[in-house]
Amino acid sequence: MNRRRFLAGAGALPLAWTGFAPAHAGAVVGDDERRRIEAALPAEAPARPSKPRRLLIFDLNVNYGGHRSAAHASLACELMGRKTGAFETVVSSDPAVFAPESLKGFDAVFFNNNVGNLFEDPALRRSLVEFVLGGGGLMGVHGTSVAFTRWPGAVEDWPEFGRMLGARGAAHMPGNGEERAVLKLDDPDHPLNRPFGGKGFEHRSEFFRFGDPFSRNRVRVLMSLDNAASETLQGAPLKAFRKDGDYAVAWVRHYGRGRVFYSSIAHHPDPFWDPTMLKFYLGAAQFALGDLPAPTIPSARLTPAIRAQEALGWRLGVEAYTFHKFTLFEAAEKTSRLGLPFMGGLSFQKVSAAMPKNLDPALSDDEIRDVRLKLDDEGVRMLTYYIGDIPGDEAGCRRVFEFGRKLGIETFMSEPKPEALDTIARCCDEYGINVAIHNHDAKGSPNYWKPELVLRACEGRTPRLGACADLGYWMRSGIDPIEGLRTLGKRLITVQVHDLHELTPQGHDVPWGTGAGRTAEFLREMHRLGVRPTMIGLEYSYNWLESLPDIARCVEFVNTLGLQLAGGRAS
Repeated sequence: MNRRRFLAGAGALPLAWTGFAPAHAGAVVGDDERRRIEAALPAEAPARPSKPRRLLIFDLNVNYGGHRSAAHASLACELMGRKTGAFETVVSSDPAVFAPESLKGFDAVFFNNNVGNLFEDPALRRSLVEFVLGGGGLMGVHGTSVAFTRWPGAVEDWPEFGRMLGARGAAHMPGNGEERAVLKLDDPDHPLNRPFGGKGFEHRSEFFRFGDPFSRNRVRVLMSLDNAASETLQGAPLKAFRKDGDYAVAWVRHYGRGRVFYSSIAHHPDPFWDPTMLKFYLGAAQFALGDLPAPTIPSARLTPAIRAQEALGWRLGVEAYTFHKFTLFEAAEKTSRLGLPFMGGLSFQKVSAAMPKNLDPALSDDEIRDVRLKLDDEGVRMLTYYIGDIPGDEAGCRRVFEFGRKLGIETFMSEPKPEALDTIARCCDEYGINVAIHNHDAKGSPNYWKPELVLRACEGRTPRLGACADLGYWMRSGIDPIEGLRTLGKRLITVQVHDLHELTPQGHDVPWGTGAGRTAEFLREMHRLGVRPTMIGLEYSYNWLESLPDIARCVEFVNTLGLQLAGGRAS
């Protein structure tokens, strides 16, 4: 008999064995189908897990009989994880599994073809979204695009779940899942697409045509319907479900620090005994779990320059201080117009005209959610966040880290008191968030103004504690940025890049590559040393209200240099 594990609530998490029959009637994996799945299993995983991984599979449906394929997906995941050693699976239909203490035991959640309003408890919903924002994985297939809707009718009940997943809706052609279509690989070289060998393919399924919030400005599309080829195959024009005719089939994205994967190919059981599709889903699971690195910059942002920066491991983004004369929402809009997918946050910047509050831990959960949704609207991730001081007391420190978790922040930039560093270091490891010690000049940052002082502060502490090098202050203080970089090495967690018109205390920002700062040499040395900061922060501190043209020149400078370096490495 096939077996799976159920969670019996969220307390001590006792495990009980049961027969492999899902929550909906009639969907049992037969012996012949199990043998077909076993014969198709990948021999090995595409990545070696960095630690033991646990995947939670949730298979509840509400007011819907469920897809028969869900049982096959659960079994295939269990067997793939066990055979390859990539992960362990736990299957549940109990919403209590989403309590915070329960979710801490998992690396990713797989919503397995779920339809309907799975649970309405606001605390459990908040727990799930904060799990993802804080670095957990989220997978969904097929019917998951209408999870957390009131069924029948797919009436929206939790919009942010659709945001995380990347789309809503389940419109499809009639025919009980028998549509034949040609799928094209939108990103043939993407790590998750490797099983397909760079070639599209024909498939039979119930192909969904998604509505908002689907956008290539939000997600990295892996494959989509080839409309022209599918019309030839079907011998008739395809029904137009969207004006743009963009019918994505699978994608990845980040939501905060969380890794998200979705594919609509799971209507029938047969993908789960198809060797190629199993390799595809195994790679997706390892991506969601955190073991298979894969780029997620949205498809609409992709240019040759952005792809080159992905290859280099560079993430160029605008530091919020560049636009601190504007609101955070305006800064996000300007960042989006520059074509950049990343930005930083700032504790003393007002959020918006409608929310004239500072972006700081005093914001309510609802206000923080509104910030997340605005960033998502603009197709921008907030990677870093500047806060002048992080308290050394446990409660105050945790308040800052909880705020960062709810925004999906990777790295805090701060100048905490030296006596607070032990508490901060513990929180860094617990929350998985870095703290990069920022420098001003010797007067403003007596404990941290030069690299050697930051190294001394970090000595013997977690590698999540390091430096945020403000090159403008370094240069005004007589510190050579290239020597400072070599001194810090891997303790350089993030960097705020400046180029100055002269190397004096009066030096002001100029477009990168036009001043005395040897910016190209700094970035080349950073690449040579293998230092990959959280963000190459574009902090332009001059001509505040009219700086956009100069900032665009800085972006173009990095684009050109990145193409040169990536091309040189490829050759």
